[in-house]
Amino acid sequence: MTVDPLPPHLRVAIVGGGPGGLSTAIALSKVPNVDVTIYEQASMLKEAGAGISIGQNTWNVLELLGVADTLTSGHVTSTVLNLNGKTGEVLHRVERTKSENRPNIRTQRTKLQSALLSHVRPGIIQLSKRLLRVIDKVSNGVELQFQDGTVVTADLVIGADGIRSVVRDIAWPGYEIKFTGTTIWRALLPWDDVKDLDPRFGTTAWWHLPTTHVYLSPVGESLGEIAARSWQDPATHSASKVSWGVPVTKAHVEAHFTVGNTNLPVKAAVCLPLTMRQDYLPAVREVLSKVHEGDWREFAAFAGPELSELTAWNNKIVLVGDSSHALSGAFGSGAGFAMEDGWILAQTLAYFRNDLSRALPLFNDIRVPYYSRMYGHLQKEAARREAKLREMGDVSEDDRVRMKVIKDGGSDMSWIYGNNIAEVWRTALEDIKGSSKVHMELAALNSI
Repeated sequence: MTVDPLPPHLRVAIVGGGPGGLSTAIALSKVPNVDVTIYEQASMLKEAGAGISIGQNTWNVLELLGVADTLTSGHVTSTVLNLNGKTGEVLHRVERTKSENRPNIRTQRTKLQSALLSHVRPGIIQLSKRLLRVIDKVSNGVELQFQDGTVVTADLVIGADGIRSVVRDIAWPGYEIKFTGTTIWRALLPWDDVKDLDPRFGTTAWWHLPTTHVYLSPVGESLGEIAARSWQDPATHSASKVSWGVPVTKAHVEAHFTVGNTNLPVKAAVCLPLTMRQDYLPAVREVLSKVHEGDWREFAAFAGPELSELTAWNNKIVLVGDSSHALSGAFGSGAGFAMEDGWILAQTLAYFRNDLSRALPLFNDIRVPYYSRMYGHLQKEAARREAKLREMGDVSEDDRVRMKVIKDGGSDMSWIYGNNIAEVWRTALEDIKGSSKVHMELAALNSI
């Protein structure tokens, strides 16, 4: 009986300790002869933000990572509402039927992080490691230089460092992200202080006006989340924006959701009269007022162009998560996408026995078309919305809110929210085996 030798030893450096970095480390820990270290710039590993949605696509990859049973806290989002923020009219209602799969939930980001951390091997996370440079050593991997003077060498660098990725900026120096005009303010607060204000506050819901919305949802353990969104002119506000978790005052947030707000788009196709009132129901405004001073955090939405490849430097660098697709959180499932990236990357390395020259091109073949489809979807939706608004002309505020929420004909988004990454991998393997069989048959014919 012969025993297959171990695959070549692979030194992997993951830059970033968010959900993408942690899940990638978990997946790679199952690949033989791979040594992984996570380098995180923060001095303490903690999640910024408030809540996070865990849908079927995310549950699917959490199951594969062995983490799903560890994530036990959250609010089941069996009902989701979209309402007119001024009148309370229900514009759209989603009722999810029970299935054999785990239910969709809204939970705290810290709960997901804790679940992932509990499955990361001890000792592989290094904190206070702010990356300064990455240098291609050609025949000896890649050198990473950190602000504290640490220098390490790796065979593969994984950029899991978010939308402002240092790894991406070094390997793709011409890439540029820009403020989209969307700003979100998030906070958590005890939901007992909120739920009696309106019976619908016990249900995950968006409360809309034409250019703003307030999202309210329980997240489990007697806590609830507020995510209030408004448009701010990039020409005026871009210079002051950073992408993640800036503390702001109560007065600053509430000013965007009171009568007379005029933070409106200037684009002719979608602009509203400056006299239009941004007048939310008193109960919605009261929820905003209940957030304690110091608890609001601002999250500015940035976006960047589509990448044709997620690998660089002769298959020594690869991007996962937001660093690979700067889509400004458009689909609300960024953590799930990042975890799918990490799991697929691990499968390609295992299949090709740590051969980067074969594994990383396959990773590209699987994930690049997926993100390309997302970019295409957003472009089509933006064009459709602007065309519809031009067609409608001068209509009421309520009609504009309905147009914002209800899409003509709807869209089947199961390719995102129902994505089964294990099936995606099985299909890729079948394609590989089918291609290999064809090549063998051609070679046999050519030898006759």
